[in-house]
Amino acid sequence: MKIQNTIEAKLKEAFDASILEVENESHMHSVPPDSETHFKVTMVSPAFVGQMKVKRHQAIYKVLSEELEMAGGVHALALHLYSPEEWEASGRVAPASPNCLGGSKADSQAAASDAQNQNGVRS
Repeated sequence: MKIQNTIEAKLKEAFDASILEVENESHMHSVPPDSETHFKVTMVSPAFVGQMKVKRHQAIYKVLSEELEMAGGVHALALHLYSPEEWEASGRVAPASPNCLGGSKADSQAAASDAQNQNGVRS
């Protein structure tokens, strides 16, 4: 079973969610094609009423502990968790994920730029 399908199944079973969207955002990062390492979860559930963000996130981490701990599993998990009232107040829209700079790619570009600046080299 694909990791995305497993995440969806586990969250459906654990929460009475009126909205559950699990998006594979791996293609937006520096990973091999068809990877399942970066996900965005948007969920609306009455279970979140009166619950602080940290507690909501901890509940998700507990349900998805296997996927988060396994080698080659989920590397990043963006969580947008709402009570029904909060979802209505948000305009029924979760924030868009930012573009990834590629981690090591961005680091190597910054290091090269710093080295050029230290050596007085201008591009």
